Amino acid sequence: MLLLISSGLYLSQAETLPPNGGSWQGYVLGSIGTLLIIWLSCLGIRKRRYASKSANLQAWVSAHIYLGVSLIGVATLHCAFQFGLNVHTLAYVLMCTVILSGLIGLYAYLRYPRLLVENRANQSFEQRLESLAKIDKEGLALAANCDVEIQSIIASAIDRTAIGGNLLTQFFGRDHSSVAMPVKDAASHHTQMFDNKGQQTVIDFLVAKIPNTQKPGEAERLQKLLYILGRRQEILRRLRRELCLQFRTKLWLSVHIPLSIALLVSLCIHIFTVFFYW
Repeated sequence: MLLLISSGLYLSQAETLPPNGGSWQGYVLGSIGTLLIIWLSCLGIRKRRYASKSANLQAWVSAHIYLGVSLIGVATLHCAFQFGLNVHTLAYVLMCTVILSGLIGLYAYLRYPRLLVENRANQSFEQRLESLAKIDKEGLALAANCDVEIQSIIASAIDRTAIGGNLLTQFFGRDHSSVAMPVKDAASHHTQMFDNKGQQTVIDFLVAKIPNTQKPGEAERLQKLLYILGRRQEILRRLRRELCLQFRTKLWLSVHIPLSIALLVSLCIHIFTVFFYW
């Protein structure tokens, strides 16, 4: 309905003059667009007023989405498809960017909370860290009864486990864990750093080690270590997944909010410029 009214105003402009934002229809469309931007900007305030007796938050968000998308049409008709290298077009571009980021945020808020609940499986991030510390302690205690090589590898895998990291690492949930593995050659015995993504390098090493054990009970201890590493692998996967989802949500907010503020500033400049040179 809003777009139909806006289209009617746009088409009603005098045939002797080309449509533009300076006609009374253009000013009406501009006023509608300005009111929409201000109203839509209030969502952040409304989201924090949970005790309000007005329309529920879900209805508010639904209106926010539909009116936000409609705003593109209203603003485009207001400027009569006239663009250039000026502050007016800057405001238009910022508006479209904010709306696009809002749609991305809609996808994030529809998808990520559900994924977070599924990933947590009734355990908080802190509880998983406690479980990881307990498993690490069990692994070290069990490795202490194995040969020195196994002890060194397990200790290295635990010490060099990476959770989080730089921006790209958190965004994609990458695993940059490593481990110092023994490298045997004719000259000497030394260690070399290997990628240990998903603890898979250590797991593969222990699997290959089991058939070659000679000490009594060694194979059983290695089997238990494999079980511990499997549990550790799952906990680490869930920890990284949660960090990834939380980081993506925070990253969206850190982009969407500044863009919204920039849009309001550019809108004020746009309005001031129009009336100052009117």
